[in-house]
Amino acid sequence: MDRLLSHVYIFLTLILGLYGQVVLKWQVDVNQPPPADPQGKLSYLVRMLINPWVLSSLLAAFLGMLSWMLALSRTELSYAYPFTSLSFVLILVASALIFGEPVTVTKLAGMLLIVAGILVGSR
Repeated sequence: MDRLLSHVYIFLTLILGLYGQVVLKWQVDVNQPPPADPQGKLSYLVRMLINPWVLSSLLAAFLGMLSWMLALSRTELSYAYPFTSLSFVLILVASALIFGEPVTVTKLAGMLLIVAGILVGSR
């Protein structure tokens, strides 16, 4: 049961991280790019930081950290940490499905290598 719960916490950490990254990309895409001048960049960043969607991604990052702490309380770091590499796989899939970003043969090969690494590293 302990191992199952640690996997649930690892999965929650990954999903919360995925949510945060997708929301940030979405909000960056729907807002104007930051101006070139330093004052304009600062204003842009402040606007983004008070954006409710961006705030929700910060909350997701915080909750993900809490979930990660719970995962680590139930398993070894050397076992749990390789699973964080799945975030690269999840981001690749989400970016293709949500943003229409291209999935190249090279990216697919990298994704397969990551999954293989996780399988080997978690043994």
